[in-house]
Amino acid sequence: MSLLVVGLSHRSAPVSVLERASLNADAQVKLLQDAVAAEPATEAALLATCNRIELYADVDKFHAGVAELSTLLAQHSGVGLEELTPYLYVHYEDRAVHHLFSVACGLDSMVVGEGQILGQIKDSLARAQDLHSAGRLLNDLFQQALRVGKRAHSETGIDRAGQSLVTFGLEQLAQGGDIQEWARGKKALVIGAGSMSSLAAATLARAGVAEVVVANRTFDRAERLAQILMEGDDTDVAARAVPMESVPAELTRADVAVSCTGATGLVLTAEAVAAAAEGRTAVLWAEADGEEPDRTPGTDGQRGNLPATSLGNEDGCPLDLASVQNTAGFSVLGEAAVAGMAAADLEQHAAWVDNGTAGGAQRTAGARPGTIDPLDPAPDADAIAALAATVATVGRIPERRRPEPVEEAPRPQPVLFLLDLAMPRDIDAAVHRLAGVRLVDIESLAEASAGAPMAADVDQVRRIVSDEVAAFGAALRAAHITPTVVALRTMAADVVAGEIARLDGRLPGLDDKHRAEITQTVRRVVDKLLHAPTVRVKQLAAEPGGAGYADALRTLFDLDPETVAAVSRAEDSTTEKNRGPA
Repeated sequence: MSLLVVGLSHRSAPVSVLERASLNADAQVKLLQDAVAAEPATEAALLATCNRIELYADVDKFHAGVAELSTLLAQHSGVGLEELTPYLYVHYEDRAVHHLFSVACGLDSMVVGEGQILGQIKDSLARAQDLHSAGRLLNDLFQQALRVGKRAHSETGIDRAGQSLVTFGLEQLAQGGDIQEWARGKKALVIGAGSMSSLAAATLARAGVAEVVVANRTFDRAERLAQILMEGDDTDVAARAVPMESVPAELTRADVAVSCTGATGLVLTAEAVAAAAEGRTAVLWAEADGEEPDRTPGTDGQRGNLPATSLGNEDGCPLDLASVQNTAGFSVLGEAAVAGMAAADLEQHAAWVDNGTAGGAQRTAGARPGTIDPLDPAPDADAIAALAATVATVGRIPERRRPEPVEEAPRPQPVLFLLDLAMPRDIDAAVHRLAGVRLVDIESLAEASAGAPMAADVDQVRRIVSDEVAAFGAALRAAHITPTVVALRTMAADVVAGEIARLDGRLPGLDDKHRAEITQTVRRVVDKLLHAPTVRVKQLAAEPGGAGYADALRTLFDLDPETVAAVSRAEDSTTEKNRGPA
């Protein structure tokens, strides 16, 4: 066995690198074609998901194979080889089998135990079969990985340890609350109609949303998914399909949106999301105060139409307070902000504060009660004036303590929830900074899952994986010697046939009954002589390092290598004809 895997995943690379290295459908096909065309690889399969890109191959040379597969990944992903190499991992032979089986069981997933990876492995095998890049080794490997994954989910409670990425993402949107309670009555927009988007739509429907709107570039697929949701026995949800051009309008109606497309650029920009959420945060503030909501566009969650700014940006300030504000742990409000200032500078600043007090009060008329408005310097006028009086004797004011944290206005509750499961991302990361919007993407999911506890069933799954790896390796090594054993028995049968033909020449009067008995006796003798050696050599070959027994058998019995190769080709052809769908 010369199985090699070279790849990167959320465990080895930051999301930003995974995002840049992601491959669209055409690039995946070209990568597989180039991999089997390369000299070291005879078979190739690609497992590409939202958080991993792995290239599997049967190679005849380890070092050459690693170099070639790494180069191909760099070329087709567009990430330079020198930049990509530190994030790549390599597994060979039994370790490669162990890795794929662990992946199939969900042990290597971002959310431990999730079962969606099985469908992705199945799709990878189907693609390799369609391109004829998967031979006997990778076909057997991926099909066995699917069986191992199903066994892990049926024999253990690994499902309790994890959940689908969609469910985990919705749980993060609900901030740990009950998903059904959070989703009840909401209007959902699902962008995309692939496997992940379909799972998201079904999960939202079962969670109790009032409506699911499906948008997709191929409208027929969106309609098909909407129809499936409407006809589902376990849901009672209104569903409809819209073209992609309707996404901006639908986003203004939606409470939650899930996006997972194969687009190479952004599907939702920060500007589009801000426009959809415009005025919603201001409505929440007004309703909380018992006032009539201010629905003036462009407020972006602020009272009146004041921009969110800081004292350091105030017009007319004689000092560069922005640079002071950047000092870790210090605020522009308090004595620490002016620590180390020259006396003249401090006096100039105090005069500016005194002169701006009345204006500051006017500017902050819309501030919420009980909060400190960053535009109002009045609370610090007396403190700064007192410090200025001290400056005459000490020259400069030393920094003596860290100030108390400045009270900040609470961030408005989200009115628009976004879940981005695409790689590369569909939704602009700048949306994280928008008031009234909560975005959960692959990067935030990775951070949230890093400290997630693992169930006790994970240990049982690991034992299953170890047992299955040993069994697969033994079967593969035993299969490696089978053509040699078949060639040996074929040679023995030819020897028996030749000797019976010589007997016919020496005893031409031998009747059929006696001739058949002699033939059967000779065959039994040959079978008994070969039985123990062939059984034993299969047992030895199944053990690690047992590949040399096939070479020894060919040497001892002077078997023609071409005969052995012909048996292998015949077996591969028969296996290919009998192989069912993945």
